[in-house]
Amino acid sequence: MQAARLHEYTEDMTGALSIDDVDRPTVERSDHVIVEVEGAGWCQTDNHIIEGMWEGYVPQELPMTLGHENAGVVTEVGDEVTLVEEGDPVICHPVQTCGICRPCRLGEDMYCENSEFNGLTADGGFAEYLQTNERAVIPLPEGVDPIDIAPHADAGITAYHAAKKAVRELNPGDTAVVIGIGGLGHIGLQCLEAMSAVNIVAADVKDEALELAEQLGAHHTVDSSEADLPSVVADLTDDVGAQQVLDFVGADETTGYAPDLVADGGDHHVVGYGGHIHEPCQALVDGEFSFRGTLVGRYTELQELVSLVDRGDVELRTERHDFDEINAVAEQLEHGEIEGRAVVLPP
Repeated sequence: MQAARLHEYTEDMTGALSIDDVDRPTVERSDHVIVEVEGAGWCQTDNHIIEGMWEGYVPQELPMTLGHENAGVVTEVGDEVTLVEEGDPVICHPVQTCGICRPCRLGEDMYCENSEFNGLTADGGFAEYLQTNERAVIPLPEGVDPIDIAPHADAGITAYHAAKKAVRELNPGDTAVVIGIGGLGHIGLQCLEAMSAVNIVAADVKDEALELAEQLGAHHTVDSSEADLPSVVADLTDDVGAQQVLDFVGADETTGYAPDLVADGGDHHVVGYGGHIHEPCQALVDGEFSFRGTLVGRYTELQELVSLVDRGDVELRTERHDFDEINAVAEQLEHGEIEGRAVVLPP
């Protein structure tokens, strides 16, 4: 089969992945599931993997097939698999977990001590077929297109995971700020709107992103290239600030908003990454606010997100690309030219 493989780390996206002929994956364990990939989302994390940003955090053996936002149709299952069968459409959680380590027993499967992450530590879905396991597949409701929903396997669940953490701390009438209404931010905004009764402020530097935010339920929009976001939020909240901030950019500038943007006792959720946090300890002590990281989400949260999609509460903006355009997609995303999420169609 054909697969898009990373052979060496590079900052040049124009030829980052090579399309190779590799062996089709097979069932090697009783819990394995083989999925014929119909859609694979391209994520900013794929660019970061190509650049080698993850090499110091997780074990990676090159060459490796990238692609961690996958959905398709089951073609083969192991002897002990009962959740799905051949012909079932599924979305694939990117993390294959063991189910028996202590974090898994506690329901914190993202902290699984024996996990494999498709497209990050194991071969992913930029290919015709994907090997995963029963604990990572979620059957799709009738009428849900695997191509359309594929990016929810990471972009969607990550945005939902951040929004769910924020909603736990929000009361009706509170203010939440969403920074960056892009591929993840437009999902996170919808999740906040669907799950809470708060005032949502959306910040971006693009007019089209702010227009999209208004369409999706934002109560206020701010062009942060022209206005000082903390000052605007202070005016809207009588100097209280935002109880919860969802930062889908994760740049030095956006994390730097926190001391003046977050209400006392609130949280600044860092979802996007690439920047740094440089704040005096006294600022955190004085405001008793927290920076909270967000990495994907639990299997059960992907189930919950699929339910929101099926209900029509969350809409995903996507554009489709042929498999041989895969490096062009990487380059376009590097330059901020992808609106919403890009989905690669395997050959």
